[in-house]
This record gives sequence, structure tokens and C-alpha cells, in this order.
Amino acid sequence: MSVMEKFSLKGKTAIVTGGGRGLGAQIAEGFAEAGANVVVCSRDGVACEEMSQKLKKLGVDALAVSCDVTNPEDVKKVVEKTKHRFGRIDILVNNSGASWAAPSEEMPLEAWEKVMNVNVTGTFLMSQEVGRVMIEQKGGKIINIASIAGFGGTDPFMQTIGYNTSKGAVITMTKDLAVKWGKHQIYVNAIAPGFFPTKMSKVLIDHDGQTIMNGTPLGRLGSNSDLKGPALFLASKASDYVTGDILVVDGGATAF
Repeated sequence: MSVMEKFSLKGKTAIVTGGGRGLGAQIAEGFAEAGANVVVCSRDGVACEEMSQKLKKLGVDALAVSCDVTNPEDVKKVVEKTKHRFGRIDILVNNSGASWAAPSEEMPLEAWEKVMNVNVTGTFLMSQEVGRVMIEQKGGKIINIASIAGFGGTDPFMQTIGYNTSKGAVITMTKDLAVKWGKHQIYVNAIAPGFFPTKMSKVLIDHDGQTIMNGTPLGRLGSNSDLKGPALFLASKASDYVTGDILVVDGGATAF
């Protein structure tokens, strides 16, 4: 197999949560460009349907499913519909996420719980349900979307303790699942993005974008294609000896 063939996803099936927009849409598009059939799911069914139609124009099959990742029945529905349509699940990207900005001493409990439920519990529920399928089929690749905010304390301008804490939990979950499921040939890795211009990060970027730029050696935000390559690497045979890893995609911000 040539090195370029290792990066092909032709004939593979991927689920991307939160795939209707933002980073999830970028990853879903990259997978489709590499030949994968893609299931996009989120609470915004309209956005997912629009994305699925866009992906089909790339010559692959795509499916849109409305799903709240914190709801076990919704999660099962996504898995069942994917298996019914494509027969198997080769790749899962846990991208659905939530955030809430407030000083730690003022963070409402309901906001904390919402962020933790989506980012941590949602990631676990999807991984668990898809993991059962991957165990049965003896293989698969799971990619969690963490964040450089999950590595420790953040700059004072980033008053998002619930989000930061949740992404730290995702990093630990990634490593633990990689250890537990390696014997089933299930690879579990995570991507830790820096700042990308998305709906979730807009408030922070608008508030203190210059501080972000000053703290990024490449001097720019992530683009609408900068996650395609890293996600493709972790989803493809090119990463067949990589598991339990956290791939940082942050323009060098954590190199300081």
C-alpha cells in the first residue's frame, strides 16, 4: 500500500457529531473528499440536512440525523440508522460541544451542568454506543475533539471554567478508552484545537482577538481547512500505530 493510499477513506463510514457547521462540518467535508460516506448529526437537523446535501455533491453518500448527544435514545437512533444505511461504522468524531462564559465565582450551576453534559457525557454516550459496534466488528477509529483549554489553567480573558474542565475530562477519557479498547483494534485519539473562528469562539475572539494572535506563533486563527488533514490522519490507516494521543492543532500557541 502506497503512502497516499493509507490516507484514503474510500468505502469507509464516518459519524460526525455537530457535523452541520463549524469544525464538525469542516471535518465531515474532509472525510467526504477522502472518499468516506458521512453521517452528520446534531440538534440542528436543518443544518445537518444542508451539509449532507453538500457532501453528496462530492460523490459520496451522506445521511443527516437530528440528535441530542446527551439523550441515550437519540444516540442509539444515530447508530441504528448508520448501521441500517451503511452496514458498519468505521469512524466516529465526537465534535458536539457547548460553552458558557462567566467568572468562576458566578458560573450558574445549570450552565456548568449543560456544558459538562454535552462535552463529557455526550462524548461518552456516543463512544460507548459506537464502541459496542466497533468491538463486534473488531476495529474502528474514534476521534474526540478536545481543546488546548483542557491542558490546564487558561488566560484570564477566557472565563470558561466549565468548558476548560470538560475538555480536560475528554483528554483523560480519550487515553482511558484507548487503553481499554486497544485489544479490540479500536483506536481512540483526540484533536486539541486552538482558536478557530466558530460560533462558539466568536465572543472570545471579538473580545480579545489581538491577545489570541499575540499568543499564536503563526500569527493567525485556524482556517476553514486546517483541521481536515489532522482529522484525516487520525481516521485513516496512516495512523495505524497511534492511539491514546492528543494531537494539538493550535498554530504553536502551546509551544510557548
